[in-house]
Amino acid sequence: MDIELLARLTWIVFIIAWGVIRFRPNMKSRKTSVAIKSRTASERFSMVVSSFGLGYIPGYWVIAGLLTDFGITNHLARFDYEPNLILTLVGFLCLFLSLRLFRLTHKALGKMWSHSLDLREGHKLVTTGIYEKVRHPMYTAFWMWAIGAAFLLPNWVAGLSGIIGFGMLYFLRVNQEEKLMLSEFGEEYEAYMKRTKRVIPSIY
Repeated sequence: MDIELLARLTWIVFIIAWGVIRFRPNMKSRKTSVAIKSRTASERFSMVVSSFGLGYIPGYWVIAGLLTDFGITNHLARFDYEPNLILTLVGFLCLFLSLRLFRLTHKALGKMWSHSLDLREGHKLVTTGIYEKVRHPMYTAFWMWAIGAAFLLPNWVAGLSGIIGFGMLYFLRVNQEEKLMLSEFGEEYEAYMKRTKRVIPSIY
């Protein structure tokens, strides 16, 4: 079995599945106007860094590696290490759980979903479904994505770039997001914060 090829193909299937899961909620949410925007320069910067860490850098390693027979040079190949089936399977499991969380989160949010720090017209605080367990399951899903890629991709740069990239977005954004929710929902959100954790049920 070519473990490295399996890892590359798994990553491609994951990205396609993620895009499919996001497509309909994205179309739905665009029909509802944005009432409040909170898009700071730091958030815009962290979005770019996260996109490169989770998507573009590992994507380059995956695609360039598949096209080496066509004369494409994989400049990250020097950072490869020997692939391991156990690590690959752990990565696959993490990515599968990530997709499951993305699906549950979009289902719970409906038209309230946004990729940025926005509140839509008639925005309601969602505390049902997966949101009964944690306040930010979307972030949990992205952490699972980043961790899954680190296990799945046998390359130090491509594998770890997601943890670094998304980690920057998370730590720059999460406090800002909770301040936004507190300013909009006040005591309702305070009570919600007291009975839930941020991204890991009962832990953090």
